[in-house]
Amino acid sequence: MRVRDDTPPTPRGLRVALMFALAAQRLSDYYEHGQWLTDAQGATLAADWLARSKNNLPLNERRDISALSDQLARQIAGSLSREAGLFAAHEMMEALDPNYHSEFAQTILAECEKLLDSQQPG
Repeated sequence: MRVRDDTPPTPRGLRVALMFALAAQRLSDYYEHGQWLTDAQGATLAADWLARSKNNLPLNERRDISALSDQLARQIAGSLSREAGLFAAHEMMEALDPNYHSEFAQTILAECEKLLDSQQPG
């Protein structure tokens, strides 16, 4: 996954990457601390990540993406054993590095795309 790149992401690509990054962080925090991030915490993390990548999205979109990332992270955690969930969280966090390749992360990125597309009107 190439979350960071020298070329500007498309608006859709930015949203998909943001959802993936938030889901990775949510899973990591869940397995490390035993608690899920709130939607407000997710929206704040989204703003921080976007600022670091010199991008911006309106608050309502950050909240929507945060909620979708929560849905995805809980779905992943609910379908895996603790050991597999720890692996998933680790792989997703590692995949935030553009030099790291993970087939698992690519699969989750595709799920992010499907989830985002399912929320689009029309």
